[in-house]
Amino acid sequence: MNPVVWALVPMAGLACVALAAVLMVFVATRGCASAERARVLRAVAEVIRAVWGKR
Repeated sequence: MNPVVWALVPMAGLACVALAAVLMVFVATRGCASAERARVLRAVAEVIRAVWGKR
């Protein structure tokens, strides 16, 4: 198989996951008060830490 494909497929997958995360945060924080927005962003940070294995 082409080496370019081996490099682009994981990068495309990572880009899709990152885009989905950004869209979820955007949708969750749209129309929220500042206190609620902070709570949502803190929860997202906890999920990211859990995925990276630091919690």
